[in-house]
Amino acid sequence: MLTRLIVYFSYFLKSSPHYRNTKQFFYNLLDNPDSRIKSYFDVVMICLILLSVFLLIYEVDSQLTRIEMLFEHVLVVLFIIEYLLRAWLYNDVHKIILEHYENSRYLNSPFRLGKVARLILAKKIEYIFTPLAVVDLLAILPSYRPLSILRVLLIFRLFKLFRYFKSMNLFAEVLDNKRFELYTLAIFLGFLIFIGSTGIYFFEHPTNSEQVGNLFDAAYWSIVTVSSVGYGDIAPQTTGGRLVAMALILTGLGVLSFFISIIVSAFSDRMHDLRENRIYAELKRYESFVIICGFGRVGRHIAMQLEKHRQHFVVIDSKEVNALKARRLGYLVIHADASKNEVLINAGIKNRATAVLCTTGDDVVNVYITLTSRHLNPNIRIISRANNQDNVKKLYQAGADNVIQPFEIAAMVVAEYIGQPVAFEAILGIIREEKQFIMETLCVSSESFINGMKISEIDFEHRKLMLVGVISSNPVHRKHKNSYKVKNQHFYFNPEPYFVLRAEDLLVVLGRDVGINYFRDQIEKKPIKKRT
Repeated sequence: MLTRLIVYFSYFLKSSPHYRNTKQFFYNLLDNPDSRIKSYFDVVMICLILLSVFLLIYEVDSQLTRIEMLFEHVLVVLFIIEYLLRAWLYNDVHKIILEHYENSRYLNSPFRLGKVARLILAKKIEYIFTPLAVVDLLAILPSYRPLSILRVLLIFRLFKLFRYFKSMNLFAEVLDNKRFELYTLAIFLGFLIFIGSTGIYFFEHPTNSEQVGNLFDAAYWSIVTVSSVGYGDIAPQTTGGRLVAMALILTGLGVLSFFISIIVSAFSDRMHDLRENRIYAELKRYESFVIICGFGRVGRHIAMQLEKHRQHFVVIDSKEVNALKARRLGYLVIHADASKNEVLINAGIKNRATAVLCTTGDDVVNVYITLTSRHLNPNIRIISRANNQDNVKKLYQAGADNVIQPFEIAAMVVAEYIGQPVAFEAILGIIREEKQFIMETLCVSSESFINGMKISEIDFEHRKLMLVGVISSNPVHRKHKNSYKVKNQHFYFNPEPYFVLRAEDLLVVLGRDVGINYFRDQIEKKPIKKRT
């Protein structure tokens, strides 16, 4: 009867959306690194832990008030609830029960509830003995006042901060990765302290019992000496004791140097991860941003324009030289291969990224980045650079929304406007970022005097302007060449003189701001109706 009830309840939990949502909420609150609510929770917990440590220290010389005692009790209850919630999140008990129950049904064997209970208990015990779970438990004990010796465990309440600082978690990971070296060093250090303690006790205790009264004094002196601290409260008086001190000092310097080299080498290996964690944390604060893959000449100019317009972006480049250049300019940089799934996922391509710009100088790399980006996020906008005309089709097939050929565009501009000084003056002004030159879009309204006029009739050269193209959704223009599709519209580059403008067309013009503003006033001015 009990077994059937437990199995039924497990199936109920499996199918319950309320249970799943509740567990997902606490997962986002406690463990999900991408959750915003977790960051708020971490800040609150850090403040509460520091305040509780201050109260425990303050209580040494002063009596806590009732409110302060109440705060300590509430905090301990919060620690206990957090500890139990983390144990609950560690694994799903109902999944273990259902897995064994369904296996037993499939194999037509008896379902043994005791065996499953032992397995569940083993999993929970496995969590209890994880390092951070042990710290969580020891952080609760200092509040038990009848045993004042437990106040020594106050330091574990500070160790609890490891849960809420990512950099501290990385420090713990560094130590964990070097555990073999550290274990070896710890064994050697323990052996060294044991020899030093035994030697100093053997030589000093008979003649200097006031300072070395027992083995604890000898061990204390050995630890102080091997760490090169040397308080001087215990000083060897005999020749044998001084020889032990000399040997311990020399070997202690070697042990300390070895320990420092282990830590330095470990952190130098993980410094790249530390830097990237900071970048990922920065990106999570943005509602939207652009990913620039490649920081060559094209990528650098795009980054400058995005920065000028105060748009958030992150640069990804596998070349260390390019990454250093971007970092010196103060940009967010990820030194990695952008064609790898995990790099783009960590950069936020699945959630906050709005566009991916493939600007490397290698078309093959751009194809791989485009394929990966489209696979990870089918809806993201991808703009890719193509250096070779033969690769344009491949980039579109890989999933690019737009393909730009910078060298071909430059050649087209030169070919179209050679011999036209006004056009080149405007282009060079924009490239050099001179403020008087701008690019603007002007709308042709139904009441404008240019509605129904041919391009040749407007005389842009006389107006000191250059017409780059026309953006229109009017199907009557489809017969013209140099047409490029832009979403639901078409962009007609350098339209022919007989191109007839229609209402709602957009003129893309280059020129000085004075000339463009004057032309805008003219085309927006409503014609005066003649009286009959």
